[in-house]
Amino acid sequence: MSQINTRMLALNALEDITTNKVFSNKALNTILKKHQDLSKQDRAFLTRLVEGTLEHLIQLDYIINQFSKTKTNKMKKQILNILRISVYQLKYMDSIPDSAVCNEAVKLAKKKGFIKLSGFVNGVLRNIARSLEDIEMPNETSHPIRYLSVMYSFPEWIIQLWLEQYNYETIKTMCQESNKTPKTTIRCNKTLITPDALKEMLKDKNIIVEEGQLLDYAFNISKYNYLQDIDAFNKGYFQIQDESSMLVAEVASPKETDKILDVCAAPGGKTTHLSEITRQKALIIARDISQEKTNLIQENIKRLNLENIRVEVWDALIRDEASIEQYDVVIADLPCSGLGIISKKPDIKYNVTHDQIQSLVNIQRNILTVIQEYVKPGGTLIYSTCTINKEENDNNLYWFEDNFPYKREDITPLVSDKIKPYCQEGYLQILPQYFNTDGFFISKLRKDC
Repeated sequence: MSQINTRMLALNALEDITTNKVFSNKALNTILKKHQDLSKQDRAFLTRLVEGTLEHLIQLDYIINQFSKTKTNKMKKQILNILRISVYQLKYMDSIPDSAVCNEAVKLAKKKGFIKLSGFVNGVLRNIARSLEDIEMPNETSHPIRYLSVMYSFPEWIIQLWLEQYNYETIKTMCQESNKTPKTTIRCNKTLITPDALKEMLKDKNIIVEEGQLLDYAFNISKYNYLQDIDAFNKGYFQIQDESSMLVAEVASPKETDKILDVCAAPGGKTTHLSEITRQKALIIARDISQEKTNLIQENIKRLNLENIRVEVWDALIRDEASIEQYDVVIADLPCSGLGIISKKPDIKYNVTHDQIQSLVNIQRNILTVIQEYVKPGGTLIYSTCTINKEENDNNLYWFEDNFPYKREDITPLVSDKIKPYCQEGYLQILPQYFNTDGFFISKLRKDC
């Protein structure tokens, strides 16, 4: 397929994400599945163009606004997105000639029905191409929040929120790490294959395999085409899961005799991990709010060939009388702002609002109020999120301890020496820069006997 068509696909994906608010991973996956005839090179180009443009959206708009009399907030959305993907190519894809970027953008404008605006597109882009090296970013010393916002494309309110929780240099590094392109992290299913055997099996298929940073059964893989084309995946030899997320099961440290409940389990990464580390002997109940979500759990259970998990549709906000004090371990990996996984889902930073975060805090506390009853006296509650926002993490933990008969439990004996320095009393906050993983929060609480 020609590059012009690939650019059109990228433009369509970006329009779905920015206008229709489709999640970036879903928009991209839908297009890739629909166009499976794309070469590996075209798939890589399309993916980079969509993800890269999203990662740098605020910076791209900042650049466009310096060369266009019509500001980005006044432009037609399709013209703006044509300019965005084009400026991304000019600034971040050196292998593409400037003339090709400009010419293809003009063609896109015409194909989208904006023949009269094709000259505008051409003029703006050629001016940017000539002056790209001379563009001045906001001054870091006098305008640090504006600087971070434009340099790393984070809304200013998120920078301001983080400045209330972390120091400036930590936030700057966090922004840098969140804009890096992540590799695919996998967890070896040790009930079916050893990590070494899996590694060799993948390398035999010319897949690049790198050791994980934290766990000996975790790998980072790259240079593959479709995940579903990997034989080891179809045979259930591995599960896609970030290493930071794998630590939930490690910290829970369940026994083979335990009865375990995962209250917001989809797509099933933690549930299936718990099954594997208890050698399929623990009784595990995996719940989520809809049939669509529980179907995802069922698919992974079936593919991984696991047999000790029961899946149920259940809203975690609804009290289940039959579950009161029935579980040795309850996993509460709850809906959150997702500010720790921006490298994987860059659209999160543009779509989440502070009001939404406040609503999420209330939802998290309401769920915790309900599900804490399900833990047996002396049992374990794991509260985790994939965010780095202290309002949803530390503050919720302190609130929970103040209101319920639980005490934090030391988790340092359960993690490797590499992780121990980042453990607090009963919880762990991982930032993206620590181990090249997602940002993640994990706390362990023991219910009073």
